[in-house]
Amino acid sequence: MPLSVSICCLKGTDVYPSPQAHFVAYSIAFVCHAKANIQLGSVESAKRKFAHSEIVKMTNNFQRILGKGGFGTVYHGHKDNTQVAIKMLSPSSVQGFQQFHAEVDLLIRVHHKNLTSLVGYCNDETNLGLVYEFMANGNLQEQLSDSSSRILSWEHRLRIAVDAAQGLEYLHYGIKPPIIHRDVKSANILLDDNFEAKVSDFGLSRNFPADAGTHISTAVAGTTGYLDPEYYLSNRLNEKSDVYSFGIVLLEIITGRPAVLSTTDERIHISQWVGFMLVSGDISSIVDPRLDGNFTVNSVWKAVEIAMACASPNAIKRPTMSQVVMELKECMATQMGETNHNNKTKLTSSTELISNDSIPMLSPPSVR
Repeated sequence: MPLSVSICCLKGTDVYPSPQAHFVAYSIAFVCHAKANIQLGSVESAKRKFAHSEIVKMTNNFQRILGKGGFGTVYHGHKDNTQVAIKMLSPSSVQGFQQFHAEVDLLIRVHHKNLTSLVGYCNDETNLGLVYEFMANGNLQEQLSDSSSRILSWEHRLRIAVDAAQGLEYLHYGIKPPIIHRDVKSANILLDDNFEAKVSDFGLSRNFPADAGTHISTAVAGTTGYLDPEYYLSNRLNEKSDVYSFGIVLLEIITGRPAVLSTTDERIHISQWVGFMLVSGDISSIVDPRLDGNFTVNSVWKAVEIAMACASPNAIKRPTMSQVVMELKECMATQMGETNHNNKTKLTSSTELISNDSIPMLSPPSVR
């Protein structure tokens, strides 16, 4: 990424400030807002309605806080023997209410295994809420952080990438009108007890009308480090903005580093850092060192190529999410094929070691 573009991404001024805490689970969203005017007719016929008193009971009177953000506070709770989380919107949060309204509208429409799904609601006069399922392994950002006690294997990382890509592909091509998420980031990818990933937090999402042409013009919204530089500069939004953000998430998955790297002297965007490191052609300098070499070189090179193509500063050069899903599945097949081959070889001869030379090296991917 050119330095000038990278700087635009890092400034992030007047961009929607992302919440400090995001769901570590599918959640129940609860709102107290006298001006609430969300129509839930289609929900009421298909989803369970919870009384406000039930939500208070679920949370033990909102006792345990999971996190706080611009919208309000997230609480932990239980429904019968099922864990839940409660997103409670502050009555004074006008922006948060708008985002909540957008999320309600979207969750009524979408149904996909890799997106958070609505299972109930609360609509007691001025009290409005949404019910979601608990996600046991929190979010991807937490799992990739140095503070995590668990190290995700390369295979797990690829599966998470495929899951998240499939969720975005559905938003772009599986429903009409298509939906642009606008806030794709590792903190908004939740993981269940089997580490299946689901895209969450649709408060900034926008419909993309069929007659909109190549883009829609809208105020810039998103999170610093993940924000499409072309959208940032032009206010022109289309599905390729989500592709860019996903590319940054994929680079995080590969490197184990955050979207914006901070040193004592400067801050550098992860795509720029990876571009610098690619010059040496040494994949070990890019991959998360905690993987300790437990990956196939072909698979990693392929993943890096996909990520850098997604993160191209030029939107027209980015692939579609359908192409990304297909390429990531090939990447997974390469990883699984090499792993199965290595395991079979070890069973055949316990004394034979497979040298690195037996794994064909791909040429370093071009930075597109």
